[in-house]
Amino acid sequence: MPAAQVLWNRGYRDPEAALSFLHAPLDGLYDPARMLGMDRAAERLHQAIAKSEPILLYGDYDVDGTSSVVILKKAIEIAGGTASFHVPHRLREGYGMRSEIVDEAAATGVKLIVSVDTGIRAAEVVRHATGLGIDVIITDHHLPEAELPPALAVLNPNQPGCEYPEKNLCGAGVAFKLVHALLLRLGWEAGRVRRMLESFLKLVAIATVADVVPLTGENRIIVKRGLAGLNSVKNPGLRALLDIAGLNAGECPSAGQVAFRIAPRINAAGRMANANDVIDLFLTEDPQRAKDLAGQLHVLNQERQEAEAAILKTILEQCEREPVRDDQFALVFSGVGWHRGVVGIVASRVVERFHRPAFVLGEEDGQAQGSGRSIRPFHLLDALESMSDLFTRFGGHRQAAGVGLPVDRVSEFRDRLNRYAAERLSADDLVPSLHIDGLVSFSEIADEAVMEVLELAPFGFGHPSPVFAVKDVEVNGPPEQWRERHLNVRLRQNGRTLRLKGWHFAERAGEFGRGAHLDAAVCFEADQYSASRGYSPWCVELRDVRPTEAAAVAR
Repeated sequence: MPAAQVLWNRGYRDPEAALSFLHAPLDGLYDPARMLGMDRAAERLHQAIAKSEPILLYGDYDVDGTSSVVILKKAIEIAGGTASFHVPHRLREGYGMRSEIVDEAAATGVKLIVSVDTGIRAAEVVRHATGLGIDVIITDHHLPEAELPPALAVLNPNQPGCEYPEKNLCGAGVAFKLVHALLLRLGWEAGRVRRMLESFLKLVAIATVADVVPLTGENRIIVKRGLAGLNSVKNPGLRALLDIAGLNAGECPSAGQVAFRIAPRINAAGRMANANDVIDLFLTEDPQRAKDLAGQLHVLNQERQEAEAAILKTILEQCEREPVRDDQFALVFSGVGWHRGVVGIVASRVVERFHRPAFVLGEEDGQAQGSGRSIRPFHLLDALESMSDLFTRFGGHRQAAGVGLPVDRVSEFRDRLNRYAAERLSADDLVPSLHIDGLVSFSEIADEAVMEVLELAPFGFGHPSPVFAVKDVEVNGPPEQWRERHLNVRLRQNGRTLRLKGWHFAERAGEFGRGAHLDAAVCFEADQYSASRGYSPWCVELRDVRPTEAAAVAR
């Protein structure tokens, strides 16, 4: 059984653990009180609501940050309080908390600031707020510095001394734990609390997928339950967003659809314009206003794609002139006028292309600012901390980070990052590998077995879609090219022929000569289009091929 192979190989080797993994029950969420600082934070928030104190939510401009603002603001309002919010403008303010915003809050009588998806490295700003008589609750998931902010409470599972079991929550996940603790203080009956949690999980799931944290442990429960709830959406803004992303009512999106169709549209506001539009989208009760805002996000996402493509084209052209060398273990690219809102996405594309850590920076007014992405063996934030003297600002975590530094130090950054990476990575680390979860034959690929594998979803970072090896298949006819870059391939094994989708396989068409014998790596994907036409609701996707051993020897 293919699904059983996957569960066994991924460590779920007894029935109880396997069933818990499969069903991801809401009761599997940890008690929020287990997070260090939670009791104090929830009590102070509850107190502020009871006394009608003005509360400021200080967020971030990405999916994680804006979702955190929305769920916490709605929870506060449900509990009878009110809260304003501030999300920094990416280009004018940059990432993180700023003292001038605290001054503005103090002038309006704010006595409590709750940060969401930010603040863990804002010790000076928090100290400034405390001096103005403002209590601060930090909710964040990014890795802290040695000195924690002197806040009333810090909620971060990665802070020293915190024994909370799930260390990989995203920012919205941490904010959700505060919401859970707040709801428990309202004296509601358990069923009502449960319904509210399930409602909030829809946005938390989107943020969790978008922030590329591992979809295991508590995150799996969040995403599986949250995505299931997206088949019935009452929020006008979320419904409008799903509609414009091509996801119909009654349809449960996959984690992949969230990552590639929903999250980019949400992120587009913070990248290209103002992330406040996202919060307005999720808070409005006017369906027409929601539709208009979703349309704006769609247009901004198209602009984002164009800006991203232009920068990536420039980088790849540079790499054609000066190919990436074997002794380059990390890459830094920088350009005048490169849009800072999209350089992180471009860095991801560079990592996919060259399989080594990469930073992409935009230069403006003597400063270079941008983002980096990494490969699994390389801890990006550790690398930056080893050369912190270079930066005017930096932060992030293992796989993603942001930096700002003078333009005249970019070359030094490039050299030092490469030396640091060369000391910690081997040549093998720079070669992409494909993990195989099990061995299957074409005779095993049938509705029941495939659907059991798909029940292991949601798939994503930390829990990728299972990949199976199929040994010695024969190419049964020429490949069919479609949309220029993709192939449909017919492969045959023991008398059974299957049609496989080969995404981005067009340049490999020559490997599929009629009668060629290959070993194939494949995965299964849900296929709503096939289901709508009366066929099986799944397809087989080709991940890689190589000549069978016998064929290789014959050559």
